[in-house]
Amino acid sequence: MKLVIIDTACANLASLKFCLDRLGFEAKISRDLKDLENADKLFLPGVGTAAKAMSNLESFNLIDFLKNTKKPLLGICLGMQILGDFSEELDQKTLGIMPFKTQKFDLLKEYSLPHMGWNEVSSTHPLFKGLNGAYFYFVHSYCIALNDYTIASSEYGVKFSASLAKDNFYGVQFHPERSGEAGEELILNFIKDMTC
Repeated sequence: MKLVIIDTACANLASLKFCLDRLGFEAKISRDLKDLENADKLFLPGVGTAAKAMSNLESFNLIDFLKNTKKPLLGICLGMQILGDFSEELDQKTLGIMPFKTQKFDLLKEYSLPHMGWNEVSSTHPLFKGLNGAYFYFVHSYCIALNDYTIASSEYGVKFSASLAKDNFYGVQFHPERSGEAGEELILNFIKDMTC
């Protein structure tokens, strides 16, 4: 099984690599197109702004590959958000793989941003096999409303998409690599069961 973590130059790649190492998988961190084309599964992590992520992906000539790949891909946190059409964060056009917009949380004053901590996630999708009601670790100020591609939801003042899926593309708003046993189980589900 060839696993590749896409090097966006704006993510904590090491923590995801360590998580995969613990699970017994050798994963390569790369932005080389040949590595990505030869992978069985892809991970698209991201931390920071959508504008920086998109700028980096463009400079690495990865936009067309990401839009057209048929390989199972898991976007994590910002990596999920840029699968959509647009992010309100710095008014950034994103990959357009799924028709959604990333927007800032619209919260009552008793809720602080970023949303940071452990939240329950509800899902019956196979990606969450054995994990409906599990808690995962979130760090984000922008979110995606529930939509036709939502496969898991969570709540922080308002309900939002904790996970999305379309064809071979999957995304999670939380950080599975920082979510203990539940996060490791989700990653295993993706590696073993998610296909095109």
